[in-house]
Amino acid sequence: MFQNIPTITKNLLIINALFFLAKFVFGETGYNLDVFFGAFYPESVNFKSYQIISHMFMHGDTMHFFFNMFALWMFGSAVEKALGEKRYVILYFVAGLGAFALFNLTNYFSINEFKAAVTNQGLIDSVNQFAKLEVLGGSTSDQINNNFNTWLQANNTVPTDANQELFLGYSIPMVGASGAIFGVLVAFGMMFPNAILMLIFPPIPLKAKYFIPIYIIIELYLAVQAHPGDNVAHYAHLGGALLGFIMIRYWKKTSLN
Repeated sequence: MFQNIPTITKNLLIINALFFLAKFVFGETGYNLDVFFGAFYPESVNFKSYQIISHMFMHGDTMHFFFNMFALWMFGSAVEKALGEKRYVILYFVAGLGAFALFNLTNYFSINEFKAAVTNQGLIDSVNQFAKLEVLGGSTSDQINNNFNTWLQANNTVPTDANQELFLGYSIPMVGASGAIFGVLVAFGMMFPNAILMLIFPPIPLKAKYFIPIYIIIELYLAVQAHPGDNVAHYAHLGGALLGFIMIRYWKKTSLN
């Protein structure tokens, strides 16, 4: 089966698998690769420019990795064969960049609100300093908790919604190929609208031209609702989907037909 996967999709699967393996192998020796390769908010002390690309190859856990790679194999193979290697690579990475852009654009508005509140407390200058994470500093969650408590003690203050959310905004990296894959998913729906997809829950067949818009609407609803405890980057998914839609629409108008 693996030999029937087209070249770019196969290479993307391999690279993602190597990054995922490295995350746990290096994790056993104390290296936190999420800090190095994950994409932080651009204003964060943890942000590095290469993370705009590298975050697309990192994943949070096994289920996150498995479902993304399953979707990449399932939809990416067909899209690559239809578009050709060059356009497929462009689609994949531009969708990934669109995911990063929309995710951080929405974060910009919420983080600015928190910054204003923390500025009023006279504590804004030290937040980013204490939000710095270390590759050899242990798990991301442990570092965030320790850094936040250290910051509270150093400034003799108490936790508030504003300072907690601002600290998290500077400290939590975005990881995953989901944004790029949402671009591929939308491309599949536009190029193969009558393809039958078998849903898992409920187990019923549905054409791609119905399934994918429904999926996008659900993502939009979840993004707007922003339920507490939901750590899925829904706006990143929507950003990837939007760029995928724009690019396929443009190519269809120019030369795809």
